[in-house]
Amino acid sequence: MTWKVFNQVDINTIRAWLGHVSLDTTNIYAEIDLEMKAKALAKCEVTDAGKPQRHWRDDPALMTFLRTL
Repeated sequence: MTWKVFNQVDINTIRAWLGHVSLDTTNIYAEIDLEMKAKALAKCEVTDAGKPQRHWRDDPALMTFLRTL
């Protein structure tokens, strides 16, 4: 049997509902679908449209430091 975690229910709450001592046990039964994964990743993305992205190689101080290693 597979349990699906929906509606932003905390995994610890589900662990308690199921009577599991360890989250490892609950995680065996917990599953999320691709849509939920995409929504979670979207929340983690940090974007700042106002600032151009710099590559680490374009930082002279960092490159100088790395060359000393």
